[in-house]
Amino acid sequence: MSKIPLPPAPGAAEHLGLALANSLVTLPGQELADELGTPEEATGWLIENELAPRDTALLPYCQNQLTALRANVRSLLAAQVAGRPPERSALEAVNRALTGIASAPLLHYSEDRGLFRAAEHPVTQLVEHAMAQIAEDTAALLTSDHSATMAQCEAAPCDRFLIRSHARRRWCSTRCGDRIRAARAYARRQK
Repeated sequence: MSKIPLPPAPGAAEHLGLALANSLVTLPGQELADELGTPEEATGWLIENELAPRDTALLPYCQNQLTALRANVRSLLAAQVAGRPPERSALEAVNRALTGIASAPLLHYSEDRGLFRAAEHPVTQLVEHAMAQIAEDTAALLTSDHSATMAQCEAAPCDRFLIRSHARRRWCSTRCGDRIRAARAYARRQK
């Protein structure tokens, strides 16, 4: 899996929408790191985020659905951070993901477990279920008190989103902050 070589941005561990948006990041040197780049990587991302069982194997179609949702979530987050209205198509896509499936886990029974609840879907419905959970988290985040503290990393070319843990936080990680501070120090020495 092309793991992004940075720790999760503040808030991404608690919010699936931020985690999905940050699964694609521009690294120094303009290199893209994409955790959903192949069906296998997208499967790993869903499993790692507890959105799919370990024996899941996504098809390219399912991976494309997930990356399309990511683009729409990133669009909504960028609009929120910039203080501008969201694109209608992004809003509609997230709403489709929210309402696309019944999200309630069904009631099942087995001799060894007794009564239990679990979602049971073919792979494409499993992805739709995961997308509904991500869309729900994104909608909750964008309408919560945290929406006012959302930001995009100011360390170019990084483009990850974060929830500011304090008012002066401008970078998604220590690495991004160190890179900017080092560049400033170098620029001062060159004068």
